Amino acid sequence: MGLRDRFRRHGGLSRGGPTGSTVRAADSEDARHLRAFVESRRGVEGFVEPRTTVSEVTLLLVAHDGEWTRRRVASVEWAHDFANRLGVPSYDAAVVGVPQRMRDYNRRQKQAKNPDRAPNPFSSPPPTV
Repeated sequence: MGLRDRFRRHGGLSRGGPTGSTVRAADSEDARHLRAFVESRRGVEGFVEPRTTVSEVTLLLVAHDGEWTRRRVASVEWAHDFANRLGVPSYDAAVVGVPQRMRDYNRRQKQAKNPDRAPNPFSSPPPTV
C-alpha cells in the first residue's frame, strides 16, 4: 500500500500520530484550573498560544514571579474572553513570545532540584554591562 492509498483509505492521518489517538479537547476542568490559578496569584498575564500540528490552542498564564500553568482552551477567542472577564491582560504568544520571568522561574526550579549542578552558561541571560 502506497502513501496515497493510506491517506485515501483512512481519510488522512490522525492528529495523535501513529497510535491513532486524538488530541484531548479542552474541558470544564481546564477552565476551573485556569480560574483557580488567576484567583490565587497576583500579577497574572495570559499568553494565547495558537494551534499547532501537535497541540490545540492553549492559554499560558504567568504570575508575577514567573510561576505558570498551561491548559487547552476551546479557541483563541475563548482564551481572550476568559482573560478579559477575569481582568487579566492577554497577548498572542506567537507575536510577543513568553515573558523572561517564566524562563527565570523554570531555571530557578531546575537549580533547586539539582543544587550541585552548575547552571548552563548557554541558557543564562547575557551579562549586563
